[in-house]
Amino acid sequence: MHSRTIGAIAALVISTGAAVAQDEAPPPPCQDEVYRAFDFWLGEWEVFGRTPEGKEVKSGDNSITVEENGCLIVERWTDVQGGTGQSYNFYDPGMKKWRQVWVSGFGTIDYAGGLNEDGEMVLEGDISYRGGSTEKFKGIWTLRDDETVRQHFEQFDAAKEEWVGWFTGIYKRKPVDAE
Repeated sequence: MHSRTIGAIAALVISTGAAVAQDEAPPPPCQDEVYRAFDFWLGEWEVFGRTPEGKEVKSGDNSITVEENGCLIVERWTDVQGGTGQSYNFYDPGMKKWRQVWVSGFGTIDYAGGLNEDGEMVLEGDISYRGGSTEKFKGIWTLRDDETVRQHFEQFDAAKEEWVGWFTGIYKRKPVDAE
């Protein structure tokens, strides 16, 4: 009888411990430092480019949000003419790289990479135009000292065998409305 009591107590302790362990929530996903590498781009932005004469002009607005428990950064772009595009940005644990997949009316961009030694996010891959051509493409995002972000895109010109500037934008945070 004594061994039955000890066995019953042991079973109770084990089952209680298992119940407590089951009640503990697992840690949230995507909280490691590598998943935060692109957080400097999060926010509500006005994006400015330059005319050939060097005058600053507004190119559009961009909303960059974090979703899926910190595992996904979603970009929603609207240019000054009303054109739109969206991208999914995420750290791919299989590739051990950041990826961006961009989709808009003109085409798609799919590229991957990570932070360089200067803290810039550098992604390289392909741009595919709706007309059917595909070219090598590169994007570089730089957090600047004044808290703006410089976004610079280049496309590879196979005929010249060189990278050519495609777009450079300066992201300026939209003012937060006081309520």
